[in-house]
Amino acid sequence: MAQINPYIHFNGNAEEAFTFYQSVFGGEFAMVMRFKDLEIPGGISNEKEAHKIMHIALPIGKNDILMGSDTPEALGVHNLNETRSKISISAESKEEADYIYNGLSAGGQIEMPIGDSPWGSYFAMFRDKYGIEWMIDFDPKYNGKL
Repeated sequence: MAQINPYIHFNGNAEEAFTFYQSVFGGEFAMVMRFKDLEIPGGISNEKEAHKIMHIALPIGKNDILMGSDTPEALGVHNLNETRSKISISAESKEEADYIYNGLSAGGQIEMPIGDSPWGSYFAMFRDKYGIEWMIDFDPKYNGKL
């Protein structure tokens, strides 16, 4: 069955925030990836953005993972009084990812259609018809656990 994890976005201080969360919840980061760690055509290439967090994951308890990233300045700044989060679903198979994606994205706005990502997982990002933001991910290395 699918797993749901909170995914929060920051204006350049994701690493600071997640270090704080780690001090509260304990544990070790399951993943820390910076924009400079990926070779994405048209991606973040300037030095100012390169060291920002592209993805970070902190397991909390036995089954939950708090995830997040910095938003590149090119995509704008978050209003700190508004929500900056997406619901991230880690599917157990491509078929499950497709099913969830097709259901939730119907009538919504696609930001990144489902498909193979540059970082190796099967991924999509969209806003549903009610304005809720979602990310769907299947990574065979983690079998729906990250």
